[in-house]
Amino acid sequence: MPLALITGAARANSIASGIKRQLEAAGWTVATSDLVGADFDCDLSSPHQPGELVARVNRECGPIEALILSHAHDVETGILDTTAESFDEHMAVNARASLLLIAAFVRQVPTGGGAIVALTSDHTTGNLPYGASKGALDRIVISAAREFGHKSISANVLNPGPIDTGWMDEASRESLTGRHPLGRLGEPADIGNVVGFLVSPEGRWVTGQLLNVDGGFRRCIECVRWGALGQGCVEWGFHLHEEQHVHHTLLGPRFQRTRGGGS
Repeated sequence: MPLALITGAARANSIASGIKRQLEAAGWTVATSDLVGADFDCDLSSPHQPGELVARVNRECGPIEALILSHAHDVETGILDTTAESFDEHMAVNARASLLLIAAFVRQVPTGGGAIVALTSDHTTGNLPYGASKGALDRIVISAAREFGHKSISANVLNPGPIDTGWMDEASRESLTGRHPLGRLGEPADIGNVVGFLVSPEGRWVTGQLLNVDGGFRRCIECVRWGALGQGCVEWGFHLHEEQHVHHTLLGPRFQRTRGGGS
């Protein structure tokens, strides 16, 4: 059976866990990593542990054919209250660790090739270091598709939109459901199904893409008044100029993920 490594997969209701269940149902062997509570403990803020993680999984389980990057460090701050230390840690976990994981993965990938899928977000305003680090992740993964295509390695970035994994309160859950074109929120299984296709041999023709896999939420437009900010209309969940993942003022703080915890 082919082997997949999923990062940030300790929480049972995470997107990563939904991906794990789908891959196992499709016949994959799945290894997971997180700070604690997964098959392999790993602190992705370290410059050494990403490469060591891939080496350990390869040594104990065999060559890795699919790498799914679902880890994230996420502490919400804007431009004025983001410290240099916080910015650096977001970049270390969300961007640098992903780069090092991809490099280690490519060095050990089986001769038949493999697949990389990374989860991203465009939630930036009010969450600047997280959004900036995810932007860097996007470029790294798309570059990997171009650099390693000759090795039969596909690489894609997937933006899942709002998935209810525990960060929503009841008000935001109700509001988002009412504005979703399919009439329901996304679930981890929805993302797992798409990732399962992308890492399959049939799905690897899709590569070098940033895919919005959100059930059409991105295209669901509604004018919303910003109240005291006086900013006029926005596309629901997306500022017309900055494409917010979820409107921070309306939805409030998201689930706080730290040092490589899962999406």
